[in-house]
Amino acid sequence: MSGLPYRDKTGDSSHYGRGDDDEEEEDEIEEGGYKQIKDAVLFAIDVSKSMLTKPSEGDVKKPDTLLSPTVAALKCAYALMQQRIISNPNDMMGVLLFGTEKSKFQEGDEESDLDIPAAADVKHLRNMVEDEEEAEELLVAAHEEVSMANVLFCANQIFTTKAANFSSRRLFLVTDNDYPHASNRDARNSAAVRAKDLYDLGVTIELFPISHPDRGYTFDRSKFYNDIVYSSTPSDPDAPQPLTTDIKPASSAAKDGISLLQALLSSVQSRAAPRRAMFSNMSFEIAPGFKISVKGFILIKRQTPKRTSYVYLPKDSEKPQIVTGVGQMIADDTARSVEKTEVRRAYKFGGETISFSDEELAKIKNFGDPVIRIIGFKPMSMLPLWAQLHQNYFIYPSEEDYIGSSRVFSALHQKLLKDQKMAVAWFIARRNAKPVLAALLPGKEHRNEEGEQTMPPGIWIKQLPFADDIREPPETEVVKAPYDVVDRMRVVVQQLQLPKAVYDPYKYSNPSLQWFYRILQALALEEDLPEKAEDKTLPRHKQIHKRAGNYVIEWGRVLDEQFGLWQQNNDRKPKSITNGGATKRGAPAGGATKKIKAEDGDGGITDEEMRAAFAKTAVKRFTVAQLKEWMSGKNIGKGLSKKADLVEAVEGYFETKMETD
Repeated sequence: MSGLPYRDKTGDSSHYGRGDDDEEEEDEIEEGGYKQIKDAVLFAIDVSKSMLTKPSEGDVKKPDTLLSPTVAALKCAYALMQQRIISNPNDMMGVLLFGTEKSKFQEGDEESDLDIPAAADVKHLRNMVEDEEEAEELLVAAHEEVSMANVLFCANQIFTTKAANFSSRRLFLVTDNDYPHASNRDARNSAAVRAKDLYDLGVTIELFPISHPDRGYTFDRSKFYNDIVYSSTPSDPDAPQPLTTDIKPASSAAKDGISLLQALLSSVQSRAAPRRAMFSNMSFEIAPGFKISVKGFILIKRQTPKRTSYVYLPKDSEKPQIVTGVGQMIADDTARSVEKTEVRRAYKFGGETISFSDEELAKIKNFGDPVIRIIGFKPMSMLPLWAQLHQNYFIYPSEEDYIGSSRVFSALHQKLLKDQKMAVAWFIARRNAKPVLAALLPGKEHRNEEGEQTMPPGIWIKQLPFADDIREPPETEVVKAPYDVVDRMRVVVQQLQLPKAVYDPYKYSNPSLQWFYRILQALALEEDLPEKAEDKTLPRHKQIHKRAGNYVIEWGRVLDEQFGLWQQNNDRKPKSITNGGATKRGAPAGGATKKIKAEDGDGGITDEEMRAAFAKTAVKRFTVAQLKEWMSGKNIGKGLSKKADLVEAVEGYFETKMETD
């Protein structure tokens, strides 16, 4: 390894150790490494007489089927705004109602304009959905036909002024009129030109047509909207794809016409998780002078509440207030204010305090630019399962910096898969990050029964542990269950399998996270606090008992019988112990004796045992209590509490004694 041209031969390896403080600092940096993909969504909802008419038939158990299409669309926009204000707080949302008697856009009123939603906007949209009086005042259909060219022009103006630099801009068009301007060809051509202007701007139009089967009306896209709505790819490859591509036509869509909006909402909800692009266009060095560029992602990561500010409830008010934080450094001895320029970082070394400037610390922590550098290849069989430190990164080629990266990446990926090899790489995830050794593992493509891709082909980066990261596993005794017990448990598991034996995590929201957001929403919108959280992950005990209860009882009976036989064959019968007047079943005799011996203080370490452990460099196998007990008799190590310091003191004691002898 010393002759590799990729590594500085004079570099010190002392930085490979990992401290708790360094890990915390690295995790904080990691959270900020995600690539932010801003999204702007504008709902354009038709407010015509037919759109305001409630369906003649509906299901009482499903209140959404009793709403008019316009109100149903507003309710969908309200639900989407509730999701986005929490999951994507930097995204913009707006509602454009066209075909109304009043024209707020011409009057300059921007209360329904595109913007980052605040609590007041959510309240206003909620009132439009729930308050019939306010809805009737605003949702009044105009007598004249609205110009679709003007609608698209208004959307163009809104996106241009409010979301000029957003990577994703989408217009959700909800209407039941499939042939606007039927007798005016010039108006239809003008609308097509305005739609092309939107696409040239990078805006994607997504149509949600509403049919009325109860009135014998079915929406026909070929009359007008095939010239208005057509497939388009966002300018940013990481931007969200059109939502309508996820909505598959179903028989219910032809019945009520609102199911498409409900499918939209569930599709939006499944995409509510933030995107996790960890790095973009990173240099991937396959050989000296041979580079390509890749992007890195975290596909699975625990989602936690993201705090953007502190909030408190004043004593004289029930309305939450945002805390304004003020920080100041004060000298410990004189209590005077300390300026930032007076502070220097210092470390103790050899009994002295060595201070560093910020520039010196930046140079010490800098190991080069972010890079993935291959330094060799090994068989995949040499990688143990336990060699896992952090979450794995998934990398994919990028053509932005180096043309041909995809072809080279594909060749490397196929060769690694064919030969069952892994690449060992020098990996620096971001600037000022500590370099690590990593294994590059090829991953196959996976598809489900419908042929949809569930996992793309690519390469995984698995960070390898250093020597001081590895710990000896605890000594455990593994007892293999008999085949009879395993077979009966197999029947229990078969009774509890999900349909098609597939678990879809997108159908189950994190209950604690949703409860936190629900409380936050109630405080912001001045609603009543909820009493109980909705938890879809709770087991359905009645159904489980009905399907597998008898099998579980039978399995427990067989388990007790087999356990009794195992105790007899291995001489592990528990003996009875008397505690006062009650008789209890105690632990095996050997375990009880060992515990009493330790409590009586007879299990202390002798000098011979400690000397033998020192000779085998195994002092660290003793516990902190044992080390302190032995060191107290030698009058060494006073004031030490960490195990590493205690081990070092013991080893120093024997080394000094050997030199004296």
